[in-house]
Amino acid sequence: MALGGKHALITGGGSGIGLAIARALAAEGAEVTITGRRAGILEEVAGGGLHPLTMDVTDERQVVEGVAAAVAARGPVQICIPNAGIAEGRALHKTDAAFWRHMMATNLDGAFYTVRECLTAMRKTDWGRVIAISSIAGLKGLKGASAYSASKHGMIGLIRALSEDYLGTPLTFNAICPGYVDTEIVSRNVTAISERAGVSTDEARAMMISANRHNRLIAPDEVAQAVLWLCGPGSGSVNGQAIEIAGGQF
Repeated sequence: MALGGKHALITGGGSGIGLAIARALAAEGAEVTITGRRAGILEEVAGGGLHPLTMDVTDERQVVEGVAAAVAARGPVQICIPNAGIAEGRALHKTDAAFWRHMMATNLDGAFYTVRECLTAMRKTDWGRVIAISSIAGLKGLKGASAYSASKHGMIGLIRALSEDYLGTPLTFNAICPGYVDTEIVSRNVTAISERAGVSTDEARAMMISANRHNRLIAPDEVAQAVLWLCGPGSGSVNGQAIEIAGGQF
């Protein structure tokens, strides 16, 4: 098992992309700490190498204490996946400070706290991978979602800076930038887009599908397989990259 003996930590690991990644890593032998705000959801999917940890990434104290508890239980985190996030569009002139701060606190501050705490032990080991789940909106401005786009651009900036800080060490830092993935977030956004654009839910879903260059939604496991590649043999020279999974070039 390629990742036997490795401890992975995934925020937002109870559903969607995070759960797909957790299961893929566990299948390769890793012990995986999955975090989230809702204990019930985590408990439902726990087992088979997945260990639940209730933790709100917007709360610095919870992240500090949560990562410390995971390290005490399963050893240094050597695969850190800051994945927890929210995706919601809103025109800038309708964006108040509370909406902006909630977006940044979840998507960007949460990634910062998680990576910082995992690095405390990871940097003392002989191998490590930090793989942030950003978005295609981290590479291009997403219309009608300025706060979301800014938060995802920030994640990529954090990853690129850390890749320079640790250049030449056995640690690598990369971001994965998916387009629209077939998860409950897309399902929720169908309703939001339908109401905002005055179109049917079928038309709203079609709008998201057409935004992916290959005209289909991306399966969560496609993102998980990219994570496995970055954790696999021969990946040590892939560092500081923002890898698009969007069905074509943007």
